[in-house]
Amino acid sequence: KSIFNVVLTVVGDKKIEVIKMVRDITQKGLKEAKDLVDAVASGPQIVKENAKKEEAEDMKKKFEAAGAKIELK
Repeated sequence: KSIFNVVLTVVGDKKIEVIKMVRDITQKGLKEAKDLVDAVASGPQIVKENAKKEEAEDMKKKFEAAGAKIELK
């Protein structure tokens, strides 16, 4: 499999850092990024769809460094 959806499952302690990463990846505004991160409380949220394997794994490392949990589907 070479194309993945990057799914945020747990935000962790560094919520602000996670929101900044979501903003960078999605090119959304601050409110949209915060809403996506807040929505993780009710279930996993897709941060990026159809990411290439290398890009998805790089994102996963960055999120995990901030204490978030990511699934690649």
